[in-house]
Formats: sequence, structure tokens, C-alpha cells
Amino acid sequence: MDESAFRQSMAAVIEHPCPFEKAVLTRCVSCARSARIQIAERELVSCQTLASHTRCRELHLHLRRAFAFALGKSDMTAPLPHAQEKRVQCGGLQGIQYVLNDSAEVANVDALLDGSMRQWGALADIPYSEVVHAAAHCYKGRHG
Repeated sequence: MDESAFRQSMAAVIEHPCPFEKAVLTRCVSCARSARIQIAERELVSCQTLASHTRCRELHLHLRRAFAFALGKSDMTAPLPHAQEKRVQCGGLQGIQYVLNDSAEVANVDALLDGSMRQWGALADIPYSEVVHAAAHCYKGRHG
């Protein structure tokens, strides 16, 4: 299947692509709202609810901004290389979990966001500098 046909199939099947797809696919986190889908020998992750998808997209944007300095990037609007995106996704979510509960295991991203909202009131109010620092401790990547 060529890339344009793949993208058309993907758009027809996945209404809400998971913003933390890399983290879910590599199993560094889990989410009760995610669904794995196979298209043309590729595995993708879809979010099952619009509300969760919207909230995760917002969190992903906050994490990308927060990790800019740590990644040595000034423009975080461009796509990141795979390893850096995994650092943002896996490290960011594990860092939030660690700041929130002193544990880096993220068993359910949706529940983590619920807990974050109870603790800090809004995603914008999460202490992202602490999260980035905790991420360095929690997420070691491929060589860690």
C-alpha cells in the first residue's frame, strides 16, 4: 500500500488518533481509552472518546513546550525525531506520574490526567519543570 492510500485508510478508520501513540505502542504507558488498530501491516492507536483525545492533545502540547530546552530545540512545532518524541511522551507521562504519586508506572493515561486535574486544577498548571526533571530520572530510553 502506498503512503497516500495508507493515509486515506487511516483517516477513514481512526477518528481520534492518540497523541501518545508512540508511548502506548512501546508499552511504556497504558491507557484505558486507547484501541490498537492494524492497517497495512502497521499498528496504530486510536482514542475512543473525543473528550479524552482533546485533553491528551492539550497535554501533549504542554509537554512539547516543557521539553524544548531539554531537547535543545527552539521550534517545537516541527515534528521531532522518533527518540525525542518518545522522550516527550514516555518521559513526560512518567514524569507527571512521578511528581503526582512518587511512582513512574503509568497504568492508565486517562486516569493520570484525571488525577492531575484534581491535583493542579488545569493541565496548564502542572509543574512542568518538575515533570521534565522527574522524566530524566524515570525515562532512560533505549540505552537506559
